[in-house]
Amino acid sequence: MPVITPFRRSPRPSDDAPDDPDTPAAAGPAPLENLRTRLAHWRSWRTRHPRAALVVRRVTTAFSAILVLGSLLLPNTLVALEPNRFARIPGEAVVAAVLLLCLPRVPRLVAAALFGTALGALTVLNLLDMGFTEYLGRSFNLVLDWGLLDDAQSFVADAMGGAAATWAAVGAVVLAVLLLVLMALAAVRLGELLAAHRERAARGALMAATVWMTSAALGVQTFGVPVATTSASKAARAQAHRVVDTLRDEAAFAKEAKADRFGGTPGDQLVPDLRGKDMIFTFIESYGRSAIEDPVMAPGVGRTLDASTASLAKAGFHARSGWLTSATYGGSSWLGHSTFLSGLWVDNQQRYRTVTSGDHLTLTKAFAKTGDWDTVGVMPGVQKAWPEAGWYGLDKVYDAFDVGYRGPKFSWSTMPDQYALEAFQRLEHGRKRDRPLMAEVILTSSHQPWAPIPRMVGWDEVGDGSVYDGIEASGVKASDIITDSTRSKEEYGRSIQYSVTSLTQWLERYGTDDTVLVFLGDHQPLARVSGDGASRDVPVSIVAKDPKVLDAIDDWNWTEGLEPAKDAPVWRMSAFRDRFLTAYGSTPHPTKG
Repeated sequence: MPVITPFRRSPRPSDDAPDDPDTPAAAGPAPLENLRTRLAHWRSWRTRHPRAALVVRRVTTAFSAILVLGSLLLPNTLVALEPNRFARIPGEAVVAAVLLLCLPRVPRLVAAALFGTALGALTVLNLLDMGFTEYLGRSFNLVLDWGLLDDAQSFVADAMGGAAATWAAVGAVVLAVLLLVLMALAAVRLGELLAAHRERAARGALMAATVWMTSAALGVQTFGVPVATTSASKAARAQAHRVVDTLRDEAAFAKEAKADRFGGTPGDQLVPDLRGKDMIFTFIESYGRSAIEDPVMAPGVGRTLDASTASLAKAGFHARSGWLTSATYGGSSWLGHSTFLSGLWVDNQQRYRTVTSGDHLTLTKAFAKTGDWDTVGVMPGVQKAWPEAGWYGLDKVYDAFDVGYRGPKFSWSTMPDQYALEAFQRLEHGRKRDRPLMAEVILTSSHQPWAPIPRMVGWDEVGDGSVYDGIEASGVKASDIITDSTRSKEEYGRSIQYSVTSLTQWLERYGTDDTVLVFLGDHQPLARVSGDGASRDVPVSIVAKDPKVLDAIDDWNWTEGLEPAKDAPVWRMSAFRDRFLTAYGSTPHPTKG
């Protein structure tokens, strides 16, 4: 009898059966499994290579300790950046160690990460303080100074090229982010190390605290500095106080700017003793006291001032000179300009925004208010919209693009001073007019980095500026001197000689019996050139043919000639406006804040 085989169905794959690897659905988990496998393999590296892993752990721990302790002890000025500063015990490290030892794991990780991030941020601020102190003679202002970083990038672009400026900006951002991340990771690493060896860490923390308190009480020093320090806490408090003071100052200065001794003076009672005079107010970039007194720069600058004084005298002009203490240092020229012309102490960007958005009377606007002068500005450094022209009372402003210049830039300076002055003569001063002229002129050839520097050419050869092509190409490169203090001083001195020569030759050539020139520096050059601890003083001179102009300031006791004596009077720059208006017959009509 035949055997009957039962019917069998082919088995159906269950829902739990693995998918065919050739089907698209199998592509999902494979990369995840590969990643897990690789991570597991990487983690097992310590087991497979125990000696190498031990070295890595120790190096990582040492690096973390160096990073955290170095940041806690880092000063905020380059002059203080010396090895002895790092041979101290930071009190913040002792407190942080005790706190981390007391916390359970999750709060400890959070606290360590926050501590490290805050320390990274403080390090970034300390580095910014170093740069600002070196260039501007003051610390970085967390509220006001972020906008100046754009100016710093523009300066690097002019001095070193656009590519260098871009890489410098990228590098700075990357460095800041790395500091924040690495400092947080380092603090977490040290926190976990303390927890892993809690008993020994507690004894070590107790010993460190004892040594710190004893050293602080007895004033113990090593290498000339105190062993016990809380420099990081002091730096953080200084930053906080600076923010609070800035916010308070904003409201106080707004009220101060509304009070003006001559704010309500009618136009016919302003500077009546200068009616009919062509008034020229000229700022020479970075022309500071160091140019006249520093042993490297002084000989050449002194010879130029003496020779210019003699040449002007031969042309019938005489001068009186003194000192003004600028509201800024090393840069931010607009703060010096606004301080000098407004009679207010404008030493930060917030004050500048406040005063230029109001109607406080500037010295230049005083001439416009009379209705007896045409008012113009020659601003070769201005390369974008400049709404402050109205506040300064200038009817017309010639910026870098308005004077027909076709020559090369000289680093930051868009054109040589001689060209700017010749253009001023051609466009305004040399024109026949119904009213006298009041002009504000900014000379920029002495702006850092002081390379390359133009040289004088025949005034009839200036033309459209093409004559300067060869001069710029053969000049010293900015990159050759920017890090060399001595060469920077030498080139800075030469730039001041060039600017002063350009201005005084222009006056000899084009000045008339009715021309009155007031010229001054806007600030000292940066510390690398002016020297550590240099004053903020700048020279100021008044030059005229009419003896009555200088007789009016006899009681100022200024020095005869273009070089002020060392003991000549020193005023705050903000004092000049009221003294000048008073000397030339203006009647005060105060407005209240």
